[in-house]
Amino acid sequence: MIVNRRIGVYILLRESLRSLLALFAWDLLVVILFQLFHQEWMEQPALPISLIGSALVLFMNVRNNAAYSRWWEGRSLWGMVTNNCRSFGRQAGTLLNNRPDLACAMAAYAHSLRGSLGDIDVSADVRRLLPEKIEKRIRGISNQPNAILYEIGVEVNAEVARQNIDGAVHGQIDRILSDMANAQGGLERIRKTPLAIQFSGLPRFLTICFCLVLPLSMVQSLGWITPLGSSLVGFLFVALDKIGHDLEEPFRNNTAHTLPMKAMAITIEIDLLQPLGLPAPPPLQPEGGVLI
Repeated sequence: MIVNRRIGVYILLRESLRSLLALFAWDLLVVILFQLFHQEWMEQPALPISLIGSALVLFMNVRNNAAYSRWWEGRSLWGMVTNNCRSFGRQAGTLLNNRPDLACAMAAYAHSLRGSLGDIDVSADVRRLLPEKIEKRIRGISNQPNAILYEIGVEVNAEVARQNIDGAVHGQIDRILSDMANAQGGLERIRKTPLAIQFSGLPRFLTICFCLVLPLSMVQSLGWITPLGSSLVGFLFVALDKIGHDLEEPFRNNTAHTLPMKAMAITIEIDLLQPLGLPAPPPLQPEGGVLI
């Protein structure tokens, strides 16, 4: 996730440079053919292109709103995971009479969840935090985060029985685990349900077609400065399409536009381990204006 606005503008321009150069080259070719070789078929009326552009902007606005809703819902659900992890850490240290192993298991759950959503290998972080007895029991299970959450519930139930803790107290902890399972389900729904093809593929195709036709409606009035005007207008549409494309997949790895799941997982680990006096890593800092 881009956290520095100045660097963010540079990143966006750098990622769009290839498209801008391609637009400029096409516009330059059109103006050369029209001005030097007098290709009359290039004299296209401007009104239809203006109407098509207006309709395309409205369509892309709907797509971008849908993509941003996915991105923001993913961030909101990660916030729910963070808050419930903190609540569980407090309950483990007070109501369960200090169970640092369960706090470590919950920190491992956060790393396992980010690995599952982003298809990232987080086995080192999980092994570093997860108690050995739980790590052995979840081997071979496909949904590792859910398995860890289940084993935490088993350990909580055993501790409740051992200490003869009141059922109402057990219910409070169980509700936290249930809320985390619900949040995980929402994150998995976003991860496994791509944006409809009408929203993800069609805008890019229509944008390319529009940018190819755009200089044909400008060249007869702008002449040699057509590449300047047409490229800027075309770049606006390309940028709108890129914004929606960047936000479609909030968990996709190796981009500057995804949610900073590693930073959030480390924050959860710090909040769980420090109150118990356990060593915790420092907060993750942005690199090049990007927090991962």
